[in-house]
Amino acid sequence: MKLSQFKFRLTEEQIARYPAPNRDESRLMVLHRATGTIEHRLFKEILDYFDEHDLFVFNDTRVFPALLYGNKEKTGAKIEVFLLRELDEEHRLWDVLVDPARKIRIGNKLYFGEDDSMVAEVIDNTTSRGRTLRFLFDGSHEEFKESLYKLGYPPLPRYINRPSEPEDFERYQTIFACNEGAVVAPAAGLHFSRELLKRMEIKGVDSVALTLHLGLGNFREIDVEDLTKHKMDSEQMFVRPEVVEQVNRAKDENHRVCAIGTSVMRAMESTVSTDGHLKPYEGWTNKFIFPPYDFTVATGLVSNFHMPYSTMLMMVAAFGGYEKVFEAYEVALKEGYRFGAYGDAMLIL
Repeated sequence: MKLSQFKFRLTEEQIARYPAPNRDESRLMVLHRATGTIEHRLFKEILDYFDEHDLFVFNDTRVFPALLYGNKEKTGAKIEVFLLRELDEEHRLWDVLVDPARKIRIGNKLYFGEDDSMVAEVIDNTTSRGRTLRFLFDGSHEEFKESLYKLGYPPLPRYINRPSEPEDFERYQTIFACNEGAVVAPAAGLHFSRELLKRMEIKGVDSVALTLHLGLGNFREIDVEDLTKHKMDSEQMFVRPEVVEQVNRAKDENHRVCAIGTSVMRAMESTVSTDGHLKPYEGWTNKFIFPPYDFTVATGLVSNFHMPYSTMLMMVAAFGGYEKVFEAYEVALKEGYRFGAYGDAMLIL
């Protein structure tokens, strides 16, 4: 498939800038792969499509407040720093992106906080991902992280096109997030409320969580027309033995296995064995899924409505069928569905 096949016209008004008032009251489009039939529901009605011992697989990664605003020494120029990954806990080294990048050189110091309480020094600006900063901080690692997080903001996707607000600390995070490490929220999981999880429990629909720490590679522009030549950024993932056991049992007993989000689908497809079962895994994945692709584990997928040309859209098209998914997206655009991380959801069965 070609990159140009994933183009569609999306206006800024169709991108959700704020979440629905209640997590589980966003809209839900249901696409039946076998027939191409489309239904329009509310997300809280999703359990109508699942029975006892069907399995939802969540991503329990936790987004950290990765966006910092600092000032450059001497000039006072405002610099945006996006924390990507902690490289060395002992020496406080972080892999970061800075904007504007042209103003930053090795040796520059950046000051954060109203009282310049946090200082960082640029020690490398030749990495493929951006810059390496060393934070100058006296105290324990826990105290350092606490200070850093007080200064940070939720890293909303740029297409939301507004500054982070206090509400985003809660809403750009799933309610089951517990393993810190992502800079992108697993958006499909944002629709699940405590009430919905309780109703799942009452109905007997099972759930389990793996961990995949989503990085900015999800938003990196694809610069090749031939998709076979695109290389995904690697992301850290953990598929624990208890997850494997539950997924494989559901599969063997012919229950539905529904991936809640493209990150879950990528994680499962990254660790599936030749007999179609999951196996435990701890490491990294750069798996890129686009049509055509044969899925081996999940029978269902919940995903938000994605941006044109995005790798998430490509995976959804691979699972739902390219033509059927693009027909569904046309319907979504006409019917006023909201796109993006804070937007509405699609269930593909």
